[in-house]
Amino acid sequence: MHKKIDLKACYALNVLLKNLKLHTICQEANCPNISECFSKKIATFLILGNICTRNCRFCAVKKGKPGVVDIEEPERIAEAVSRLNLKHVVITSVTRDDLPDGGAEHFAKTIYSIRKKMKKIVIEVLIPDFKGEKEAIKKVIEAKPDIIGHNIETVPRLYPIVRKGANFLRSLEVLKTVKALSNGIYTKSGIMLGLGEKEEEILEVFKDLRKVNCDFLSIGQYLSPSRKAYPVKEYVHPDRFDYYKERALALGFLYVASGPYVRSSYLAEEYLEHVEDNKK
Repeated sequence: MHKKIDLKACYALNVLLKNLKLHTICQEANCPNISECFSKKIATFLILGNICTRNCRFCAVKKGKPGVVDIEEPERIAEAVSRLNLKHVVITSVTRDDLPDGGAEHFAKTIYSIRKKMKKIVIEVLIPDFKGEKEAIKKVIEAKPDIIGHNIETVPRLYPIVRKGANFLRSLEVLKTVKALSNGIYTKSGIMLGLGEKEEEILEVFKDLRKVNCDFLSIGQYLSPSRKAYPVKEYVHPDRFDYYKERALALGFLYVASGPYVRSSYLAEEYLEHVEDNKK
């Protein structure tokens, strides 16, 4: 896999992000799709800073002690979204276990700020697990995003190895809680392949996600972001991604994106567009 990154294609968006002092997961996680998305003036915004309190071994985002929450960040995110004239925006964050609500209030303020400027925009948030705190999840729900995502990332057996501090059942509970407390908000999750998981484990995760009524699923190839990160155990053939997509769709997901370069926010607008097309 050698997707080239065109720095010239990223220039205009990089300037806007720098001027507004904003972070994106595209940059912080070394996303291979960055020039494709940035050239279309699409970015996935990263709020609550760029330092994570967890230590997932598959992730390139910096780990450590985060700074204070930037209370003006929601307004600047909204300004960026407005200038880019986005029709669908994805907001995610680092995990902030140091905050009492995990940053849920900041998510809500960001959603409100964007909606104030652009009433018809589709807002998708990719949230951390908030340690499973239902009140925190409820704060995000009350801000009424269109889609709430929480990535399952890998199979339960690999959590202690690559995702310390997280809990598979707790992540399922986050998605279940969103469905239980919301009315009409779609849920979404994502899993990476190539970390050493087995087929039967992957299919079991699909079933678990459907048991909590998860609507959308992304399936992509894990790429090690650095030599210190968890190594790639397998490069999955593209045909296998097609196979897993069919297996997932057969379980009832409304839309599944599956391919080597698929990431949870990659071509994010396609999920709801597919649902709307099916209604016609």
